[in-house]
Amino acid sequence: MSEENIDDVTFENQDEAPVESTEEEKPQVKPDKKTRKLKAEKKLDELGVQYKDLNDKYLRLYSEFDNYRKRTNKERLDILKSASAEVITDLLPVIDDFDRGLKAMDDHDVDEETKKGQELIYNKFFSLLTQKGLEPMNSIGKDFDTDYHEAITNIPAPSDDMVGKVVDVIEKGYLLNGKIIRFAKVVVGS
Repeated sequence: MSEENIDDVTFENQDEAPVESTEEEKPQVKPDKKTRKLKAEKKLDELGVQYKDLNDKYLRLYSEFDNYRKRTNKERLDILKSASAEVITDLLPVIDDFDRGLKAMDDHDVDEETKKGQELIYNKFFSLLTQKGLEPMNSIGKDFDTDYHEAITNIPAPSDDMVGKVVDVIEKGYLLNGKIIRFAKVVVGS
């Protein structure tokens, strides 16, 4: 074949066709500095937005975990403090019996040694419960408060300043670590 007919030749498989490329056919245009700078700034802005989003997600997750940790620690402490509440509540009638027994000893002239022995046992028992967080309510002379007291009856107040106040305590109330475990049963002056 002559050189003149090369352009006229058709190939059965186009992949086998000779490829002659020149730089004139495919001019490679390098982006100028301004275009590259704009692309870089755009990419930087996209990365900045992505960074802020990820950082926000991280801070929220960290905050949520910290709140969870604090909440579970508080719940655990509350459980530990109130775990003995049922046992202590069951022991309150024993304290009431000790109080009544000590008053009966005063009324019936029991010998001093017996009374001192009972007081010693009572004080040890009560101090043990106090160490566990038990506190008796002091209600006599205080304003009647339904958050702490349960009124059994009303009686005429012995003086004008005792109207609406606790005149007598029928059954002592108790707090365990600041929470009421038994309301005081009281008589209110009217």
